[in-house]
Amino acid sequence: MRTYTVVVNITLSIDEQLVERAREKLRATGKTINQEIREHLEHIVGDDDLERDIEFLEKTSGLGKPEAGWKWNRDEIYEERLKWPRNSV
Repeated sequence: MRTYTVVVNITLSIDEQLVERAREKLRATGKTINQEIREHLEHIVGDDDLERDIEFLEKTSGLGKPEAGWKWNRDEIYEERLKWPRNSV
């Protein structure tokens, strides 16, 4: 099986001032408008990756081996949690 990547050119109608402002902001990050749009499109269709991740998690969950002799203890975990620094609101 072979996978081929095909590049597609898209023409967009975008206000020139908007493009210039975007270029200025993206210049600070080292990105081009093309990269930003490509990443945005990848983010939009990223749901496929989520489904694959869930499938992987379902297949691999429960395969880990706990440390020998360790047992989960709710009281110990709660006591440890009380030692955490608290942020005052």
